[in-house]
Formats: sequence, structure tokens, C-alpha cells
Amino acid sequence: MIYQEFDIKEKGSLEGAKLTVYIQEYAETLNIKDRPLILICPGGAYAYTSDREAEPIALSFLAKGYHAAVLRYSCAPAVFPTALMELGRSILLIREHAKEWHIKEDSIVVQGCSAGGHLAASYACMWMSDFLSEGMNITYADRIKLRPNGLMLCYPVITSGKFAHEGSIQNLLGDNYLELKEMMSLENAVNEHVPRTFIWHTFTDGAVPVENSLLFATALREHGISTELHIFPEGCHGLALANELTAGNELKEIEPVAEPWIDLATTWMKKY
Repeated sequence: MIYQEFDIKEKGSLEGAKLTVYIQEYAETLNIKDRPLILICPGGAYAYTSDREAEPIALSFLAKGYHAAVLRYSCAPAVFPTALMELGRSILLIREHAKEWHIKEDSIVVQGCSAGGHLAASYACMWMSDFLSEGMNITYADRIKLRPNGLMLCYPVITSGKFAHEGSIQNLLGDNYLELKEMMSLENAVNEHVPRTFIWHTFTDGAVPVENSLLFATALREHGISTELHIFPEGCHGLALANELTAGNELKEIEPVAEPWIDLATTWMKKY
């Protein structure tokens, strides 16, 4: 396995913003030559990036035959759009090394949990935006390289309206909260540039209500974006893998009913 860390520096980036890649070794004797890559954005309410939603998820996808990467993006006091630009820069870096690392360039999927899901979904909705390419100093011609090929959301923060996780939105926007709050309601930002999407949530999520996923899925439906949505009947927020590998000290994140999500996501990946 190729394991490598890259510092990610954009305007407003904090120390410690980095991309870690986990690349399967290429071998002529293997039938698989090039592999999809899943770029993981951990949650943490835009206050930090959760360890439980980072490397354990990357290694699980690695074991299923995928390349993986984890972005430790800048959180508060960094504000929007710093993390968004860091995600874009990570996509460019991955595409730059695609041949060397034997990555399928048409199968780069952005995954996010909770606030990381908000970041991933924001990127899926905004990667073609002028402010993003201008902030990253990307030419219009090169903008297409920012495109994600898929979106995978785990109990994502989506809305800044009635069902918002206010702490995440406030951490993301800082002093610009009132000015940009409406822009961060991603159910209103969906457009034709959003890629195929996989979403899961639990009905009993007490921190980020399930309505976040329902609102986004409804918007995707209205725009004709291919979407797979799973609502599990039980489980708290922040389940990660929903098993003992990512459970906290109180073990509340062990939820067998939701544990199959990663197998469902793998099946979804194989459809395309």
C-alpha cells in the first residue's frame, strides 16, 4: 500500500490541513488494474475532524478493493469557503497522480459524515461556481478537473433552516453567519452538476434530524439526479461504521441495524 500525506494550503487554511492517501499496490498479476477512489471528509460540526469517521472508514473501503483518501480540512476559526477550496485542491492532487496510483479518473467519489457530509454536498453543488475556481486560481478550462464523479453522504448536515444543526452552520460561517446562512441550505443549491448520490441516515438521529437527508434527496429527485437513499429505523448520530471498530467509550455507536450501510454503498459503487 502507498501511504502518503500532503499538506493542503489554500487561503485561510489552518496548520494541520492535510490529505492522507491509502493506495492499493498495483500488480500485473491482479485482474484489477485501476480502482475507484473514495475521498473521505470526517464530521465534527466544523469544529474538528472526527478520528472515528476518518481512517477506520478509509481502511474499510480499502479492504473492499477501493483506493481511499482522508481530508483533514480546516475547521473553526477557519470559515467558508476555506474547507471547500481544500477539498477542490485534494481532487486536483488526486487527478494529478491518477495514472501513477492507478486510479479510475471517472470514479472519484466524495464521501462525508455529518458536517463532513455538508462539506461533501456543498462541493457537489458548488464545484462549478466562479468563486471556487477564482479562489483556487483555477482557469475556466481547468475547472472540469474539479468535478466529483459521485457523492456519498452519511447522516449529513444539509439544511440551515428548520431542521438545521445550528452549531455546524455557525462554526462554518463565523462572523458571516447572517449573510451566508441561506446559501448553506443545500436543498436549495442542488443543480444539474451534482453527481450520482448515495445517502443514509437513521430515523432516530437526535443531533442532525433525518429531514436533512430527506430534503436533499427530494431536491435531487426534482433535478433528476440518480440517488440511492437508506433510512435505518434506529441509531444515534455519528455512527461511523456502526460497529465496535468506531464506537466511542460508551459504545452507543454500535448499531447492527445500520452496520450494512458500507456494503450497500459498495454495491452502489459497483453499479457504475
